[in-house]
Amino acid sequence: MWKNHVYLLPLVTVLVVLGSGCATSPDTQGYRAYREHFPKSVLVLPPLNNSLEIQAPYVYLSTVTKPLAECGYYVFPVAVIDAFLKENGMPTPGEMHTIPLDKIRKTTGADAVLYVTLEQWGQQYQILSSTTVVRAEARLVDTATGYTLWTGSARAAESSGDGGGSLVGMLIAATIDQIADTVSDRTHDLAHAANHQMVFDDNHGLLLGPRNPDYENDSRGR
Repeated sequence: MWKNHVYLLPLVTVLVVLGSGCATSPDTQGYRAYREHFPKSVLVLPPLNNSLEIQAPYVYLSTVTKPLAECGYYVFPVAVIDAFLKENGMPTPGEMHTIPLDKIRKTTGADAVLYVTLEQWGQQYQILSSTTVVRAEARLVDTATGYTLWTGSARAAESSGDGGGSLVGMLIAATIDQIADTVSDRTHDLAHAANHQMVFDDNHGLLLGPRNPDYENDSRGR
């Protein structure tokens, strides 16, 4: 029974942010289920982690509230939800993702749950360069029906420069770039960019929520 309380980036020359998603519903007709079960509040569970970075889920979690709130939804405080679930015997994201939706709805009142899986996170080093990658898959689920209202994916990557094209220049650039990585964790900023792109994607993003001033003008949501 649950308790009753609920840049230091001197040589980066390439920034790529790609967001894509596919709104899904039981009838596979775009946003229909989303419109029929339109959520006003979203609870984000700590992500599952398929990357090699142990701290990735909680770094990611710190970047997800802002774009969802800007999109127009009430977002339950992620740190409070995480602490609450841990206090109630679910210490890992894997266990949290198994909580029945009706239990989440009854305990928190959340209209929808955002489930996230991190597929890639962190630096990938080559001999003469490095790339920092963040890639996540997300799914928004209605707590009343269990319907998947929306799915999306986000990827953001930054690549180091080539040092002007010469071998010596590339070696120097790669060395400085790796030193810079120890001073500034790029993944946090990349996660912010990836989430924003995923949420606000013109074709496959979330529908604007009722707290967004342009809510009434979002043609996809009508």
